[in-house]
Amino acid sequence: MQNVPYASAVGSIMYAVRCTRPDVAGDLKQELRVSYYTDAGYLTDADDLKSQTRYVFVLNGGAIYWKSAKQSIFATSSAEAEYIA
Repeated sequence: MQNVPYASAVGSIMYAVRCTRPDVAGDLKQELRVSYYTDAGYLTDADDLKSQTRYVFVLNGGAIYWKSAKQSIFATSSAEAEYIA
């Protein structure tokens, strides 16, 4: 959770509100639901034995930001890869 781009996620939500959905910029009659999902694949690269981290931010059921990247350090187990993610 150290490298999560919260400012980027908030910026994506603000973009969605102001530019693509101006109707939700006023008074809301329903609450906005923001979810965050993360996952890690253990030893996804056979060359350097690093794991893959993936995450997605979801606003009201639609993905607004996602990223998949190779972890910068070597994980010795799938549990450690999940912890790093």
